[in-house]
Order: sequence, then C-alpha cells, then structure tokens
Amino acid sequence: MIGNLVSEFLQDIRKQKLRTGLTIIAICWGTIAVITLLAFGEGLSQRMMEGLRGGGNQVMMFYGNQTSKSFEGLDVGRRIRFHEDDIELLRRSVPEIEIVSAQYGRSVGLRSDFENTNTHMEGVDAGFDEMRSMYPVAGGRFINQRDVNERRRVVFLGDEIASQLFPEGDAVGSNIMIDNNTFTVIGVMQEKMQMAMSHGPDARRAVIPHTTFRQIYNPGQLGSILIRPADPAYQQRVESRVREIMARKYRFHADDEQAIGVWDFIEAERVQNQVSTGVKIFLFIVGFFTLLIAGVGVANIMYVVVKERTREIGVKKAIGAKNKHIISQFIFEALFICLIGGVIGVLFSAGLILGVQSLNLEGDVAAFLGNPVISLESMAMTSGVLTVIGLAAGVFPARRAALVNPVESLRYE
Repeated sequence: MIGNLVSEFLQDIRKQKLRTGLTIIAICWGTIAVITLLAFGEGLSQRMMEGLRGGGNQVMMFYGNQTSKSFEGLDVGRRIRFHEDDIELLRRSVPEIEIVSAQYGRSVGLRSDFENTNTHMEGVDAGFDEMRSMYPVAGGRFINQRDVNERRRVVFLGDEIASQLFPEGDAVGSNIMIDNNTFTVIGVMQEKMQMAMSHGPDARRAVIPHTTFRQIYNPGQLGSILIRPADPAYQQRVESRVREIMARKYRFHADDEQAIGVWDFIEAERVQNQVSTGVKIFLFIVGFFTLLIAGVGVANIMYVVVKERTREIGVKKAIGAKNKHIISQFIFEALFICLIGGVIGVLFSAGLILGVQSLNLEGDVAAFLGNPVISLESMAMTSGVLTVIGLAAGVFPARRAALVNPVESLRYE
C-alpha cells in the first residue's frame, strides 16, 4: 500500500517538477521562518531573564521610605530607617525566608600598586552572592560567614574594577587601599549581564563584610535589606510579614505602602515571563502565516493533480477502488510534500542557528539578539503546524477526487 502511494507520488513529481519544487521551497522557507523566529525569541527571552537575574536572583529588596499615613499621633512624612538588628529579627520571625542580608553602601576611593579609582562599595552578608548572581572566577571566593563574624578586611571586586586596578590580572591575594584602609582581594566576579542596577553595574562594585563596613564607617542606618524567600510562591506572604514586623517596630501603619519601598525581582520575573510568552506567540503567528501561504501552494498543486488524473481516478473507481483509498492517496502526497520541505527547512534552520551561535556575539548585538536556541517546544509546534497544513492541503482535493463519477471521468480528456 505505502509502496504504491510512494510510486504514484514520484510519478506526479516527474510530471509537475517545477510546481512541486517551488511548493517544497515554500514549505521549506515557512519552516525556516517559524523555527528561526522562535529560536531568536527563546534566545532573547533567556538573555533578558539572565540580565534581570544579574541584578537580583529571585530576591526582594526592602528599603526605608516616608510614611504617608498618620499613626498613633505621629506625623505623616516620617522617614523610616532600618537598622542592623532588623536582620536577625526578620530571620527569627519569618520562617519563609531562605537568605537575608544587610546592605550598606557608599562611594569610596580604591588604590592598588597600578591604578587609583572611585567606585560604589557595599557592606553585605554571606549569601549575598547567590541573591545577586555575583559568582567568583576560578581561584577566588565570595565573602563567607567567618569573614562576617571576624570583621575581616577582605574585599570582593567586580570584573571591570579588578581589571582597572590590576591590568595584569593577578588581583586575588593582592592588597588594595580602600579610603586608606588595607584590604585583601579574595575574589573577582565572573562577567555577567545585568539589566537592573543601582549605583552602577556590579562589574564596577566592591563588596566587603557588613560588619567590617560598620566598624570603619559607623553608618547610622541600613541602606536596604535583601531577602530571598525559600520559594517564590512565598513572595506575598514574606512581603506582608516584613511590613507587619517593621510597622510594629518603627510605629507606622501596616497598610502604609509608602513607608517601605520594595524592589521585587520575583514579580519582575513573573512579568518578564508573560512578556516573553507574548513575544513567542507573536513570532509563532508570523511564521505560521508564512507556512499557511505555502500550504495554499500545496493545496493548489493537489487540485492540479486531481484534474490531470481524473480519468485515472475514474478507472480505479470503476474496478472497485473505494473512496477511502482515493482520499488516502492525495492526503499522503500532500503530507509527503510538507515532510520533504519541513525536513529541509529544519536542517537549514539548525545550520543557521549553529552558525549564529558560533559567532560568539558580544556587546550590544548579543544583548539585543541573545543566543538563539532551538527548543523542543518550537520543534513540536512546527511539526504540529506542518501536519495540520499538510492534512488541510490534502483533504479538500482528496474529497474532490473521491466525488469523481467513474462514468463521466472515462469521457474526460
């Protein structure tokens, strides 16, 4: 059965070489459009998520603001300031918190044996690297709990500031001066993409233990508190509990949303995922219509084949061929054309994507295009669309063929 269908299909191709070839090219082009658009859409989505997590990886940043509601006789507009003991209070009171870190900050002067510069420095706790995706290059490390407990004078440098201070690249283990205080460099950050930032990118940041920061600069208040919930699903509960606890301690209304500011990266990720899904759907629709136009070409060639083989169809029906045999023949031919064009399109798309990946794009181009990725999802969607178009392109001509009257068809020239 299959052998006969293939044989008849090859005969039709020989009779309609140009038309069949152009139709296969159209299917191929449509397949390339769908796969490459979805691949670039997926790559851009991943790049944007990487950039977002470069500023905060599933964290919530709380900072003191001004009250907007009166409370217990206290005036509106009071400034809320966090303090060091708030960290331990939240750690004890909110079990849904996985990591919490103080965050102090100020501008400082840095000096090595090679270069002087100014930058923003932060005093933080162990675990801050996980929340901010500040991972060290090989041979270095981030601040640990012992550094914090012993108020060690150690510093972790962003990759750009480290390259500036140490042009020869031997930063780890070297000493630098920070506002006339000697610190040992314990690590340099891996290069990363960062879309969300405060006081400049992490690449130009210096980080020390928050206990050391307090010992040297004696700040009167915390800059902010970084919290990562044990599960992103706890986001709203954690925010609510933090507001309740801080409201009791600093005496402001728990419903006063202006009293405490929140930079919520978990919510930002949620919004980013929704935007990415919308972009993927749009790109898929664009590619789908390209394939749909090619499908019209397949249907057209099937109608031509039916017309040219009207006499042959009549003979088959006259000697006992059933309608289902006639229908299956034309549906098979339509699907086979889509299969050939689809396979060529997939192979060409894979080669194109691999070629783009091998370019190792950097800078603004990489930030805009991302790294195109062919996902199983895009392959499944493309295969599904090709199948539907192939069936649709074959069913209607096949039904027309099945309705051929054997007696009338034998008189057809």
